[in-house]
Amino acid sequence: MIGAGMGAMAAAARLAVAGHRVAVYERTETYGGAVRRFERDGFAFDTGPGMLTLPAVYRDLFVKTGKEPLESVVDLVQVDPSSRHVFADGTEVSLPNASRAGVVAALDEALGEGAGARWGDFLVRAREAWDRTRRPLLEEPLWPNWSVLAQREPYPSVPHKKFLRTRRARTLSEIGAWELRDPRLLSLLEGYALAYGLDPGSAPASAAILPYMEHAFGTWYVRGGMRELARAVHERCVKRKVEFHFGAEVTGVLEKDGRASGLELADGTLVEADTVVGGGPWRLRGLLPGRELYGTEDVPPYAENLRLGRVVVCLALRGARQQDAAHRTVVHGTDPEGELCDFAHGEVPSPEPTVWIDRPDDPALRPDADHESVVLTATVASQGSFDWTAPGAADAFADRMVTAAERALPHLRERILWREVRTPLHTERETGAEGGAVPPPSLAGGSSMLHPSNTTALPGLFTVGGWSHPGGGLAHAGMSGALVAGLVVEGPEFRGSQ
Repeated sequence: MIGAGMGAMAAAARLAVAGHRVAVYERTETYGGAVRRFERDGFAFDTGPGMLTLPAVYRDLFVKTGKEPLESVVDLVQVDPSSRHVFADGTEVSLPNASRAGVVAALDEALGEGAGARWGDFLVRAREAWDRTRRPLLEEPLWPNWSVLAQREPYPSVPHKKFLRTRRARTLSEIGAWELRDPRLLSLLEGYALAYGLDPGSAPASAAILPYMEHAFGTWYVRGGMRELARAVHERCVKRKVEFHFGAEVTGVLEKDGRASGLELADGTLVEADTVVGGGPWRLRGLLPGRELYGTEDVPPYAENLRLGRVVVCLALRGARQQDAAHRTVVHGTDPEGELCDFAHGEVPSPEPTVWIDRPDDPALRPDADHESVVLTATVASQGSFDWTAPGAADAFADRMVTAAERALPHLRERILWREVRTPLHTERETGAEGGAVPPPSLAGGSSMLHPSNTTALPGLFTVGGWSHPGGGLAHAGMSGALVAGLVVEGPEFRGSQ
């Protein structure tokens, strides 16, 4: 197995339980892929995902690989409120966790009567899109006739009349403009797309499932930091006798008699295998030069360096965390589409960006009660579109993020002891994703964002993780591991979890 990301480890644990001998070869010195932690001076920070949706994916993993609940190996807690939002006009609202009625009431109170009802009606339509796509886009291998998913928009948009024409929303931004009819609700909706590395102006309408997932299944945090989830999955693999080889870079996939037969490592070592599981279809092609892994009828791999990435700013703060502070606050920018457009042209955007502020109430992340660790995150262009190596570029943008965050946390700058700025270049080094891009989840519809199948044109070679079906995100990575394990164990007739 190539790489020790979350999807790969989920597959490894399941394959080991099924009786396979599994060896994992990881280029870096640790496991977890993008689920990393930065530590310094008694402070600790999650530099990847800060929360988890759909914990059922990992509950299923631990039950299926050891007959014990996820909660027996990590301290999983529901975050409430799920998020606090600060809009461009200064309006604020806190949304309760996994409560549609509570969210409707909170929006009505903060934004005015009727706002909550419009958001609630939107969630009902989003649920219909979820029901239509949940199995084919999350629980089943990619259909051979995947084009059906691309042609049919699962979101039942409301007809919109303009200039004597009736249109339906095709993008997430159009849903916000035509159906929600409030710039703050539009910002709320677009924020979910940005959080998953999607441009809301081009994300398909089916991206409506992203806020639905949060409202329906809640947002969760693992005490000690989300890195604890990666630790628990790694330990489960070790208990099931999975072998890990760190600092072992794979430079080639071996082929014999028309099927994958092993790996070649950077030091020249050849490793024989009956089955090879790799991550990143885009990068796998470099391990099999001249070999086409996907036919013209397949979903082509993304050019990773053209996707969006993230800047993460870790802040070590003096002063105690307020007891009533929200775990996550979203400070909405004034022009999220405009800032992404500026990045695409190689320019640092002038408006304040949309920034996610994570400040967990977790003693494990701070040296004592008189200090606080805070993580700021913003979605940006990857190295493929913007030069993050340019002198001062990273620090200048981090300054903008801190300025934006002060709209929610006054005097934040005065509390900073030190900061660590991480750009897409850090993501590239840790995950191997070209340009440091972050994979979005698979989405259906006319502007579909489907990922390549977990199978390839080379028998015995499979792909797992965020750049293959069903796409990016912690839950999706866990499901990719389940799908790959099913395909390896049961063969092409495998039809997904039941």
